[in-house]
Amino acid sequence: MIIRLQFFPQTLIPLHSTLSAVKNPNPSPNCTKQSQLLDGFRNSLSPHPNTPISDSGLRFRQKLLYIENLKVNSSKALHKNPNFRSAPLDTVKSVEKCLCSMGIQRSALGRILDMHPQLLTSDPYNDLYPVFDFLFNEVHIPFPDIQKSIIRCPRLLLCSVDDQLRPTFYFLKKLGFAGPHAITCQNTLLLVSSVEDTLVPKLEYLQSLGFSYKEVVKMVVRSPGLLTFSIEKNFQPKVEYFLDEMKGDLAELKRFPQYFSFSLEGKIKPRHRLLAEHGFSLPLPDMLKVSDGEFNLRLIEMRLQLADERYLDCVSENQDGNKWRHDLTRR
Repeated sequence: MIIRLQFFPQTLIPLHSTLSAVKNPNPSPNCTKQSQLLDGFRNSLSPHPNTPISDSGLRFRQKLLYIENLKVNSSKALHKNPNFRSAPLDTVKSVEKCLCSMGIQRSALGRILDMHPQLLTSDPYNDLYPVFDFLFNEVHIPFPDIQKSIIRCPRLLLCSVDDQLRPTFYFLKKLGFAGPHAITCQNTLLLVSSVEDTLVPKLEYLQSLGFSYKEVVKMVVRSPGLLTFSIEKNFQPKVEYFLDEMKGDLAELKRFPQYFSFSLEGKIKPRHRLLAEHGFSLPLPDMLKVSDGEFNLRLIEMRLQLADERYLDCVSENQDGNKWRHDLTRR
């Protein structure tokens, strides 16, 4: 059974009605106060306090103040989304209400809109709700987790369901992201990737290292983050360091593909060099998965153990030497 999400637009109070109420010829005390605040607001925006600002100019500035209150950079919004300049404030409010209806908090909402100002002028019923419907009914993301998917990857809201999200979803399902390995809110960001330009080249690169297609599929299904890494900036330098400096075996990468998720400069190189400096080595999981404190403690323990072994070897050698001299004396 397919459940369709239905959302009904809410009536918004036109701005001119608010202004008419402020200009009421017989204002109440509250209206008088509102009128004074509005006049002050007009004067503060005008380069010359006694020169009135047009209603269109006032509405434009109200719109800028509104998105600034959402923590959206208005200059960035105007630069990246030219349509925002002429869009009414009601358009922005409808987008806000749409995202809030999916459980997205206002703090996260501002970050999303600031990251992607194009969303400020989107049509909720043509652009946004179809994405939510796809995630809920086809990808089977539980409703409470839809907002988690959006917060982790706001680009989902900019993608066409027919042209981008659905074709990539079918490719990933065929690859092995089904059943216990089905797409979740943790990895819905894979849906924004191009199959031809992003996913397939990464699979082919991993195969070029010597892994079979089945081995590559098992690796990426086990660690979906592999499909989000750059070949030039992530895979290549880490593979080169692993093979050339660490003298590693590709079989170990197959057992621990999470190796690629660790920082080369921040963790892999420093820890490997510390181990190599003292003549030690560790399996990749033992070297990388522990915290800095645990790693340093393990390194100290290994050094102490090595010192004990050397001490015992020295004692044993001395005992052997004393025995040999004793035997010579007896002869």
